[in-house]
Amino acid sequence: MHDIEPHFQWRDNYRAEDDSASPFFGRQYSEFSYSNRVYNYLLHPQWDEFGAETLYLKVLFVDYEEHYAIIEFIGEWNDALHNDSMHLKRELIDYLVAEGITQYILIMEGVLNFHSDADDYYDEWYQEIVDAKGWIAMLNVLDHVRDEMNDAGLDKYIRFGEHLNSLNWRPQKPRRVHEAIEGLLQTDTRRVY
Repeated sequence: MHDIEPHFQWRDNYRAEDDSASPFFGRQYSEFSYSNRVYNYLLHPQWDEFGAETLYLKVLFVDYEEHYAIIEFIGEWNDALHNDSMHLKRELIDYLVAEGITQYILIMEGVLNFHSDADDYYDEWYQEIVDAKGWIAMLNVLDHVRDEMNDAGLDKYIRFGEHLNSLNWRPQKPRRVHEAIEGLLQTDTRRVY
């Protein structure tokens, strides 16, 4: 896992460490010092820690005018043992919501496992953005992770599924990814936005 970097093709357009509204503002990164890990596996130092023990992220892009953020994850999302949703909500999402971000694209292909607990933080997050026509969408969720999330009832708050797993987002510009997700969500008849 140490050679898996966060997506870097948008770094000319956005860097969380250069964004004064980001909780990662001013963060310094090393290309040589590996300290973060998921269990016994070291992670590339470009991934950001946010209080979770086995889950890391990278804010790839934020558009404050269009009110959306794209965030990539790696590791194990474990609400049962580590309350990762609380850490995510308090250490990142609260900052973004305060800045008017209401639409969230979560890149999940690097999330290897999900363990559920209470849905309080997902509900809180959803309630804060729903009136502003906000949404949370997860891309490229592994099948077994999707099954765990479905079993936990997270589809009440977050959009995920096969229709969001076929988007080839990496070669696209952030705006194009956002537009594609909006289009897919508008055709998703399970929920009115």
